Amino acid sequence: MSRTASPTGQDFVPFATAALDFHRALNVPGGPLVTTRAELDALHAHLVSLHGLLDAHAARTGRLTPIERDQLSAARTRIWQAADHVHAAYHAAPRPGSGEVPDREACQAGLPEGAPELTICQRHQRTALLVRRRTTPADLHAPFTGLVRH
Repeated sequence: MSRTASPTGQDFVPFATAALDFHRALNVPGGPLVTTRAELDALHAHLVSLHGLLDAHAARTGRLTPIERDQLSAARTRIWQAADHVHAAYHAAPRPGSGEVPDREACQAGLPEGAPELTICQRHQRTALLVRRRTTPADLHAPFTGLVRH
């Protein structure tokens, strides 16, 4: 059995990376000083998707190379932490129109602001279930990833 993936499909990750770089170059330098909730929602969706990709890779490689799995699992954990921070930033951003800043705990109730504004919270809660199954609280709160550079 080969230890490398077969090149059966197109690798779209470079396109996603290029799209993010293009977005940053076009929108951030001349854009508004405050990040919009729509952009934070899109960034959160991207991070959650990347979390899922790293999770799939960690699960597949773990059977053959446990050290690689550990490295990918650590990366997956850090991506989840980034998604959690983006989720918090979303709730710190003012609402469009009113400028009101809602309470972060409001998302626990589902859709307190109504659809589609808090689809970010639904996505966050769904991913949090997976995170709780595959990550220990100690992993989530560790200040050090356990990775050592040589």
